[in-house]
Amino acid sequence: MSGPPSSASGLGAGAGGLTVTVEGASLTGAAQGVLDEAASSGLAQALVAKDSSLWGPEASAEAGVRLGWLDVVPTGRAMVDEILSLQGELAAEGIDRVVLCGMGGSSLAPEVICAAAGRPLVVVDTTDPGQVRGALVDLERSVVVVSSKSGGTLETDSHRRAARAAFEAAGIDPARRVVVVTDPGSPFESAARDEGSRAVFLADPDVGGRYSALTAFGLVPAGLAGVDIAGLLDEAAALQDSLAATDDNPSLLLGAALGGGAVGGRDKLVLVPGPYPGFGDWAEQLVAESTGKQGKGVLPVVVEAADAPGTEPSADSHLVGPASARAAEGTPRTTVDGPLGAQFLAWEYATAVTGAALRINPFDQPNVQESKDNTQAILDAGPAGDPEPPLLVEGGVEVHASGSLQSGVTDLSGALDALLASVPDRGYLAVMAYLDRQADARAAELRALLAARLAHPVTFGWAPRFLHSTGQFHKGGPQTGAFLQITGAVAEDLDIPGRPFTFGGLQTAQALGDLRALAERSRPVLRLHLVDRAEGLATLLEVAARR
Repeated sequence: MSGPPSSASGLGAGAGGLTVTVEGASLTGAAQGVLDEAASSGLAQALVAKDSSLWGPEASAEAGVRLGWLDVVPTGRAMVDEILSLQGELAAEGIDRVVLCGMGGSSLAPEVICAAAGRPLVVVDTTDPGQVRGALVDLERSVVVVSSKSGGTLETDSHRRAARAAFEAAGIDPARRVVVVTDPGSPFESAARDEGSRAVFLADPDVGGRYSALTAFGLVPAGLAGVDIAGLLDEAAALQDSLAATDDNPSLLLGAALGGGAVGGRDKLVLVPGPYPGFGDWAEQLVAESTGKQGKGVLPVVVEAADAPGTEPSADSHLVGPASARAAEGTPRTTVDGPLGAQFLAWEYATAVTGAALRINPFDQPNVQESKDNTQAILDAGPAGDPEPPLLVEGGVEVHASGSLQSGVTDLSGALDALLASVPDRGYLAVMAYLDRQADARAAELRALLAARLAHPVTFGWAPRFLHSTGQFHKGGPQTGAFLQITGAVAEDLDIPGRPFTFGGLQTAQALGDLRALAERSRPVLRLHLVDRAEGLATLLEVAARR
């Protein structure tokens, strides 16, 4: 038998400080099937050799220019000195506060890296005017890193404009305080050169955004925040030699568990917290956006703790987390332990293997653009408002519903009940919050409250960042989702310099644009608009807690 060592209790592999084990008869059997196929086809060797045919002829062209993450260690090491030199210059000028403006792959990894190292990093991955305004403070000691692979990300371009205006209003030359990370030849590179930005770091164009944790997108903001980025790359380097191996390859085993589990019906991945805060959110984007297409996919479900609602064994899910996370006897689960740099590389590799198992292209995101186009159409049409009046208003919450969810609804509790009842077999509920991640942080409590009432997975995403993550899965993956969209009234809006719309207007357009994309698929969607955020959120949490 090819593959990692096996026993009656499961499969295991370790290399480069990383260990992966797979437990539970159904999951180990599914993983072993992928391992056997990988051994016979030479998948591990072909992947390291950057064989773009691994994902089929239709994916070959894109895969051919998306495998640069396999060379991330030498590429990353080549820019470490430049990053640290800039960090030293800024520190000498009393600039010790790093604000990162970026979406999805441009922000999730550096947030994890800095949290793991205990280094502060202010992340702006929102269009909520309150949250954007709250980040643009203490400017005398701040540097703003603007990160976008394409250079055309609407949210990040808006952040860049707002940051430059804030510096100018404070009497600070923005050119000295703005650092840009982007691909060569992108609109952001051109703008940064024209504006005289202090530094421009060019990333490898052959690495997709969600695979970019150990590229300039992760290293620049983390290095400026004071993280030992050379050590992070060393952790990844220790794993590198194992990637071409058929035996004792933990990255391959992880991919076999994810891909084999999905093919075998376990397509919900319950991510239990480990030692790296926010890692589940990073892995969620990587896996969901890479696999959720052609009606297939693996849905990550980020939970609060190993015993949180939604971690109970089910026929279509399995747990993934550190070995220290307890699980019920016989629960199908994969444990992953090791240093952060190795984990980034292993999960990227495993996601590529999962794509091969599912026979899909793990490097494109065909449905992400759909909501962007809807957003732009709404913005072009002028100030966006509600297309229809609410069904009812209760405790500071307006209730808007689609299709059958409107039938017989007389109060907020009934509306939530109808939404929960609409989740189909093998389906899921997605909570999508277009709110302020700091000021409205309690909205995240809804995931556990609703999971305690529902025998199906419940996910939670802050908007609009989930549009660059699970948003692909919602529209391109299995059409089994039901959706709770939460929006909130804007007390004080914020202009976007040079644009005919505000942050509040952009946020509303994004919500309505995604709502349109889901409605076109006849998915059940309940939209709750908090006309008073504090009162409405308190009402919603109280109603959600009812059994």
